[in-house]
Amino acid sequence: MDHRSPAQQREVHFSPADRHGLYKAIFNRRDVRGQFKPDPIPEAVLSRILLAAHHAPSVGFMQPWDFVIVTDPEVKRRVHAGFLEAQAREMELFSGDRKELYRTLKLEGIMEAPVNICVTCDRGRTGAIVLGRTNDMAMDLYSSVCAVQNLWLAARAEGLGVGWVSILHRDVLPGVLGIPEPVVPIAYLCMGYVTGFHERPELETARWLPRLPLDDLVHGNTWGNKDAPSCASLKEHLRQDMARARQGTIPDKAEE
Repeated sequence: MDHRSPAQQREVHFSPADRHGLYKAIFNRRDVRGQFKPDPIPEAVLSRILLAAHHAPSVGFMQPWDFVIVTDPEVKRRVHAGFLEAQAREMELFSGDRKELYRTLKLEGIMEAPVNICVTCDRGRTGAIVLGRTNDMAMDLYSSVCAVQNLWLAARAEGLGVGWVSILHRDVLPGVLGIPEPVVPIAYLCMGYVTGFHERPELETARWLPRLPLDDLVHGNTWGNKDAPSCASLKEHLRQDMARARQGTIPDKAEE
């Protein structure tokens, strides 16, 4: 017999419209760099987005994240300086046509976006021993990334663009934002209303890399067993859904 209270057992149903909205946010999420408007983000909207991030899953329910909300132009300028330095170093790693394409890419919106958010992971939040982290100490880092994804999808549903600035040396954010050990910066995000969202990810459109066929990434029971009979029917569904996605159709209404 289940002795949980009715509140603990309640079941939440998602209507077809709810389901479609979720997939719509996922398939229309974009890494935004240069389309930010200066319009402020209402605090009520920002609160909902942060609440969504705070409801991400976390190992041992440790909730290791914090959110540093950056709106001061001087703080942004210092982060941007760190980006420019890292970008110059990264560009030298490429050559030829790849390097020329790199020069054309807009890779951040630090100064343009009205709000920057640094999502962190406090690795000592609940002590040295964390349920579920004893065999893989990186589980708390993965948990904070889940918070980033929640934030990103909620922002997209609110009509806001988000860009993840990954071209930063690991010492920049602790120095500029005063982040203490053992807190680790996970993501530096630019967020704001935008002039529009690209139909496809910018790096895909620029032909930096193509989107990989999903059916090539699914293995049956063991690694490398891509032709397992047990996956044959699933892979046909994957190919059909990928084709729908390429045509701009959200593949959430196919026969189940």
